[in-house]
Amino acid sequence: MDSATVVRRYYDALDHHEYDALEDVIAPDFVQRRPDRTFEGRESFVRFMREDRPNPDTGHELEAVIADGDRVAVRGRVFDGETELFEFADFFDLEDGRITGLETYSR
Repeated sequence: MDSATVVRRYYDALDHHEYDALEDVIAPDFVQRRPDRTFEGRESFVRFMREDRPNPDTGHELEAVIADGDRVAVRGRVFDGETELFEFADFFDLEDGRITGLETYSR
């Protein structure tokens, strides 16, 4: 899979609660930094998404996915049903076809 496809699979896995698929696209040493917290390690991130996510029924609408080798930038919006919750920008780093890092910004 090319890097943009891997990143799209990441969002599909989150939106459809496919946590095994989510584990497949992120590396064991994955780190996500976002305004409210940092996740270090695939296990802690997937556990949070599976068990502790405040609103698991959200969906991502991707407006732009721009890939340059192993780096991908995404701009989009998060919805709860028809209600837009916020806009986001995600910046991914990949290695060997898996996501190793993610910087998330939202407004």
